[in-house]
Amino acid sequence: MKLQPELSNWILYEDDDIVVINKPSGLLSVPGKGEHNKECVHTHLSTSHPNALIVHRLDMDTSGIMIIALHKDAHRALSIQFQDRQVDKTYYAICQGHCSLPQGHIQLPMRCDWDRRPKQIIDFIHGRHAQTNWQVIEQGTSFFSVKLNPITGRSHQLRLHMKSIGHPILGDLLYADKISFQRTTRLMLHASEIEFTHPRTLQPITIKCAPDFSTTGIDSALSDIKQ
Repeated sequence: MKLQPELSNWILYEDDDIVVINKPSGLLSVPGKGEHNKECVHTHLSTSHPNALIVHRLDMDTSGIMIIALHKDAHRALSIQFQDRQVDKTYYAICQGHCSLPQGHIQLPMRCDWDRRPKQIIDFIHGRHAQTNWQVIEQGTSFFSVKLNPITGRSHQLRLHMKSIGHPILGDLLYADKISFQRTTRLMLHASEIEFTHPRTLQPITIKCAPDFSTTGIDSALSDIKQ
């Protein structure tokens, strides 16, 4: 996939230490294996920000907020914040089904499914501790929008946790059933807010970024699938 947007449209915040961007869906955070997976956030930033250092990642199909360090000291300070769970992250998603509760807490340990990488699975014996808080924003006829707050930061955590309680995220190629996957043209998951401490000034910073997708047309898409 070749994405050539104006980089300035991605930037949400920038100073001498960090740049915060809105990553588009369909773009890797870092290079993958093989020449066809070299394009990523870093390659797009390399010309305008040659010293850019990736602090954390989003899944390729997830859009939203990423923090990029512009020097090693900033990278080190921010990495410690993520490691020590001092960064508060909020995601917005649209999930399949009708939710019977307004909010909840998921605590299900996870590990890589080595035979089907990059998929993750729930494993109560060998899995790593994983926690997610969720809160319904709006209930539709056969889907709902939800606010997700990961306490831990496991790979595919939000996607697997929502699937595990019976509500896969729409458009999820790895974890959704066929109908839930086909209802949209992209993964309906967006990193919408992040709170952290600036690595130099030590002041709290909150960055918000609304998703560029909506629930419009999802029910009509379901009708088309069933026909």
